[in-house]
Amino acid sequence: MNDSIRFILNGEDITLTDVRPTETLLDFLRLKRRLTGTKEGCAEGDCGACTVLVGRLADGKLAYESVNACIRFMGSLHATHVVTVEHLAGRDGALHPVQQALVDCHGSQCGFCTPGFVMSLYGLWLAKEKPSRQEIEKALQGNLCRCTGYEPIVKAAEQVSLMRPSTLFDPLERTRSEIVARLWAIQASGTIRIANGEDRLIVPASVRALAEVLSQEPDAIIVAGATDVGLWVTKQMRKLSPVVFINHLSELQSVTEGEDGIAIGAGVSYTKAFEAISKKIPALGRLIDRIGGEQVRNMGTIGGNIANGSPIGDSPPPLIALGATLTLRSLQGQRRMPLEDFFIAYGKQDRKPGEFVESVFVPYPAATNRFAAYKITKRRDEDITAVLGAFLLTLDEAEMITDIRIAFGGMAATPKRALTVEAALIGKPWTEATIDAARPAFDADFQPLTDWRATAEYRQLTAKNLLTRFYLETVGAPAELKRFEEVA
Repeated sequence: MNDSIRFILNGEDITLTDVRPTETLLDFLRLKRRLTGTKEGCAEGDCGACTVLVGRLADGKLAYESVNACIRFMGSLHATHVVTVEHLAGRDGALHPVQQALVDCHGSQCGFCTPGFVMSLYGLWLAKEKPSRQEIEKALQGNLCRCTGYEPIVKAAEQVSLMRPSTLFDPLERTRSEIVARLWAIQASGTIRIANGEDRLIVPASVRALAEVLSQEPDAIIVAGATDVGLWVTKQMRKLSPVVFINHLSELQSVTEGEDGIAIGAGVSYTKAFEAISKKIPALGRLIDRIGGEQVRNMGTIGGNIANGSPIGDSPPPLIALGATLTLRSLQGQRRMPLEDFFIAYGKQDRKPGEFVESVFVPYPAATNRFAAYKITKRRDEDITAVLGAFLLTLDEAEMITDIRIAFGGMAATPKRALTVEAALIGKPWTEATIDAARPAFDADFQPLTDWRATAEYRQLTAKNLLTRFYLETVGAPAELKRFEEVA
């Protein structure tokens, strides 16, 4: 059947032949299935009240991830297992250990956010037998609570890690082999197309099929994680059609570690990319940990962040500083370019009709390089960038600057190199005097705007100060503030 979206909801098989391309999982659960444990709070993937788990087969194994139902479109759910908080209780109605721990530790007060916390903690419980405090906090980055102060919730997570008497009581562990078989049975054999008047959604069967679809529909909206496109619908009330969903395409989800760098498919989520990146490029790994919450990192993709072309996207500046190369694909073949050349103007990228982002290659910094990326926000976690600066420095034996690449987000209409600043530094000694002399060059490179995140003056001063911060860190000054877990 290539005219329907098929998935499993808790234990029930679902087949949808009449679904809008912008219908969200949250609306489907609450309005059509009356599963009201999944709440709407922010409708933009920030608060976590709508958290559910979505399981998908990958490399023959079933893996579950926490996601935001408020910005997850139904077209992205084919051949998945959607799990809501209603599915956790035992057959006799007894609470799941995750739920019971929140009761025992007084982790719920008003209760509005509680189901979302339950599902985030349940995802962690499935993935980690004895999570550390840092892993617990990371899993809860995408869940907001106005009442508890979080400490009772963290204690509940610590308590439940000790409560594993048997896997037979758990609904997902008990039925895992059955769910795997059912998901295999509903895998699409061809491209799915659903049309209802002007509303059209397409789920291509392969990357080749994606190229064919885009050759016929060059203006189609391509959706991978929907962490930004979702807000076009929930906040801007935009009608989108046709929408092409690609989050299921395994051909776009490879992470290949080579001798010179990492090749990352356009469909690779931040979560999947984190392990390889944090191992090879630790500074970039730390940045990924600050992109949204766990749910956003599970949904959002590096390729989507690039293709979107936002001037405040978190991944382009560090990738540009590292000298990343982008690969585009269409029916005519592949086209490669330096990532920095992809961004032309606000809302305009060098993507020809029918092309899509296929992968990005990220070179490793050399042993002699010094690399850093700094994200400036109003709050540390789960916040949109005001300014993001990335620096890659090469010095010779005499501590002279032989090369430096500096890229910023939030400072211009696109992610942009600070070419004038670079020219003012190259060939000079790496000293505080050199840095001070180069700071005015920022005024030639950037004329930032004022918006609700920051004023133009703040952005300009911050960019200059980040260069100074980078210098101080390279000479050993304790310039970077670290959380207590990183210091311990």
